[in-house]
Amino acid sequence: MTRRLSRRNFLISGGALVVSFRLPSAFAQGPGFTAPAYDLDSFLAIRPDGSVTLSTSHVDCGTGILTAYRQIAAEELGIPVERFSMVEGDTAATPNHGGTGGSTGVPRGGADIRHAAATARQALLQLAATRLNCDTAELTIDKGEVRPAAGGKGVTVASLIGGRQFNLKVDSKVALKSPSTYTVVGKPILRSDVPAKSTGRHVYVQDHAVPGMLHGRVLRPPTIGAKLLSVDESSIKAIPGVRVVRIESFLGVVAPDEWAAIRAARELKAAWSDAAAAAPFATADLASAMGSAPGTEEQTILDQGDTTAALATASKKVEAAYYWPFQSHASLSPCCAIADVKDSGTTIWSSTQDTYGLRGLVAKQLGTPPAKVRVVYLDGSGSYGSNGAYDAAADAVLLSRAVGKPVRLQWMRHDEHGWDPKGPAQLLQVAGGLDKDGNLIAFESKVTGAPGPAWVETLLGPGSAGVLSDPPRAGGPPTTQNLETPYALPNMRVSSRALAATPIRISNLRAPGKIGNTFASEGLIDELAFAAGMDPVAFRRRGLKDPRALAVIDRAAAMIGWQRRPAHSAQESKEASGALKGQGFAYIRYKQAETYVAMAMNVAVDRATGKIAVRHIACAHDCGLIINPDGLRNQVEGNILQTLSRTLHEEVTFAENRVTSTDWASYPILRFPEAPVVEVALIDHTEVSAWGAGEAASAPVAAALANAVFDATGVRLRTAPFTAARLKAAFA
Repeated sequence: MTRRLSRRNFLISGGALVVSFRLPSAFAQGPGFTAPAYDLDSFLAIRPDGSVTLSTSHVDCGTGILTAYRQIAAEELGIPVERFSMVEGDTAATPNHGGTGGSTGVPRGGADIRHAAATARQALLQLAATRLNCDTAELTIDKGEVRPAAGGKGVTVASLIGGRQFNLKVDSKVALKSPSTYTVVGKPILRSDVPAKSTGRHVYVQDHAVPGMLHGRVLRPPTIGAKLLSVDESSIKAIPGVRVVRIESFLGVVAPDEWAAIRAARELKAAWSDAAAAAPFATADLASAMGSAPGTEEQTILDQGDTTAALATASKKVEAAYYWPFQSHASLSPCCAIADVKDSGTTIWSSTQDTYGLRGLVAKQLGTPPAKVRVVYLDGSGSYGSNGAYDAAADAVLLSRAVGKPVRLQWMRHDEHGWDPKGPAQLLQVAGGLDKDGNLIAFESKVTGAPGPAWVETLLGPGSAGVLSDPPRAGGPPTTQNLETPYALPNMRVSSRALAATPIRISNLRAPGKIGNTFASEGLIDELAFAAGMDPVAFRRRGLKDPRALAVIDRAAAMIGWQRRPAHSAQESKEASGALKGQGFAYIRYKQAETYVAMAMNVAVDRATGKIAVRHIACAHDCGLIINPDGLRNQVEGNILQTLSRTLHEEVTFAENRVTSTDWASYPILRFPEAPVVEVALIDHTEVSAWGAGEAASAPVAAALANAVFDATGVRLRTAPFTAARLKAAFA
């Protein structure tokens, strides 16, 4: 039976209150704790048995931040870390202090946790001082007990507050423990989620079930922009129990079991209109098309000195155009969500990285107050930014509202690769100039790309159903972070130009914009070092004074066994197989203000096949104070390997009005035999704040690899991915 709903009827809903904390967010602000109005009880609760529950809107999508949060709180409270448990990303149970992204989990979310724990410590000391009839300065908290620092009988924190509320606001100016006294922070504590994930016992959102749940699938049009004309329900009459849901051009099926839903989605016949006008510059040569595609006027972001004049009079000038492609999030398991839409309120289980953000979108979709929507985070199998999790949740809401029961909506592989919002492409035009002594005197760079992501207003399902009818918000210019060079010079200009339209929706993909920008900026620095006849590492060192920058550069070079020489040695170096060997280097300070990363690579290139084999990657990483070196090392290694995959293999392909890279054959990723030796040196600075590590090590990977290929072959790769076919063409 078809449930044919009008947009007006779909938006009708009743409801009851779903309780949640609504607190000001520090997510969009600078590092450290900045919002003084948090309720302490929304962050932590001490139980009668002395255990502690921490609550956070940040979620651990494989990053290890929940382990870091437990360490941070345990350090400040003086309660053993094993007594802490976490509640994450539940809008009915956690404070709203930001979503997860931008490498902000530790520097912002962790700072919030730290101040909450320190406020609780001060309150416990005051309670104990009253009970023990002494001054708070005489007391300390150790192993969950408040006792005189000089020795003597104490009281447990459970007896002081266990099971009761603090009824305090978090003090943004509370005294924090000195890092010199840390005994928990900085220790390699293993993540509690890894054993279950390693043995197939962990419950992902794809594994979750609720009573009475039905299974759903959504049918997308054959081309972008096509409208649904008609549906032939008789085409699936042989599949029992299937219900068809159509809301304008949204088309889905719901069934009691998943196989029936899969069959129905495959076999249901539907007629669609012709596609809308051809997607802009959806051609085989996207890089060239982007340069002339309509867009905004060029905007100057940074202008220092007189770059035009300096380049015109430079002794040597190098100009180049680099290109970074559209890429999929390529989540290893397609996105999934469960929605239970009732008159009393809506509950959604999702792998979104921002549960409060999704709550706002669903509330808008349903035309209901946000307080009547609850979003509960569950791990997804692959995240890496704003993937299709929002879309899957919105699809599930549409189906659940239509059939009046909870619906588990699972995307298929062709949905994930074909319809997830993509990481945007970038055209990067760079130029640099040297004086007669080989000194860098001018640097100019321009990025052309999609505007800042506003994709959340154009979710697929609601857009097709006519539910979210507001036009997309205007995005800002493409990011220029790490497009400027960090090396000292008198003349530098950075600019950007936003395209008027792109072939597909875009969204944030890990280290958004910074990989492509660094690919171009550090690639050009290597080209300039070669033009100056200098060793690439020495050329970089000459332009830096920051001791932390120099330390990571020297460490990475030592780890790889860097051989000083001008880029691309005149004497070819080969492996026994005949493959050409090369070394490459790249350096960044992430966003020019955060984590320091230097990366060196050894590669081998088979000239006959064009295949690049990465043998060894050495990374020196300085993110300030290290909370958990084990978790941090995992993060850095994951960053490197995923970006190596993006650099060697990943590129979204198009044909007129549709994506054609819809499976693992047409959108390959790095495989286990290709994984190189990855060596990571973590440089700890307990005297400074912690910066995030979720993205920084991604940024220099493509540049270091391109520079290594040039050193091996003399061929400069300026277009990613570095496929065998592309390298063979470059040789030709």
